[in-house]
Formats: sequence, structure tokens, C-alpha cells
Amino acid sequence: MAHHSRLAGFIIDCRSDDLAQAAGFWSKALGLPVADPDDGGEDRYARLAAGPGDLHIEVQKVEHESRVHLDIESDDLEAEVARLVALGAREVSRPRAGRWVVMQAPTGQRFCVVRMHHPERGAMPTRWP
Repeated sequence: MAHHSRLAGFIIDCRSDDLAQAAGFWSKALGLPVADPDDGGEDRYARLAAGPGDLHIEVQKVEHESRVHLDIESDDLEAEVARLVALGAREVSRPRAGRWVVMQAPTGQRFCVVRMHHPERGAMPTRWP
């Protein structure tokens, strides 16, 4: 069965104990206000206002080195993971079963496959056979 996917946005991984300070820096650097300083209520994620093209941009507290990763959203998580594995990516982990999958590209970059939240907004998703 066909499924759809597209670039969802960027996650700014920050190795920091102060989420508010990290979000404040990135908010000012990108010119995007903090839309939710504690998205999910875990003191781990701060969501910035939608970026260009309605891209999701989030600041995330992490324990690994700071970096930026992208999210690909899909209306069929398993089909998209299988498509990307067939292209050479590998599955790394499923930290929140059913919500997202951490992947690694053949060139080493980490990224996530997440569930599509607003198919009616943003760029038109690509339809995959």
C-alpha cells in the first residue's frame, strides 16, 4: 500500500541542563519565538514557532554531543522505515514505541522518522508506491 512522507523539520540537540537558556538562544538566533517552552511536560523539549515552509523546529535536551538532526514524517511509520532501510539506512532505536524511530544514513548522520501530525499543512508529501 502507498504511503506519504516529507521533511518535517529540524531538531536542535543540546547537551545542556538548562532547556530554557538553550531555547532562548536558538529562538533569538533564528528569529522564531518559543511557542512551547516545555512541550510534553518533561523539561526536555522546547518547540519554537513554525519555521519557513511550516517546518517544525524544536530544541531538545540530550545526553550525547550537541548536534542538529532532521525528522522525516510519514503517514505510515513502518513503510517509511522499510523504504529508508532499502535505500541503505539502518534502524538505531525506538525510544518511544510507535512514535518515532531513530535511523542512521549510510553516511553516518542520525535522523528520525516520526508520525505525520498535520498532513494538511506545509509542503505536499511525496507519495511512495
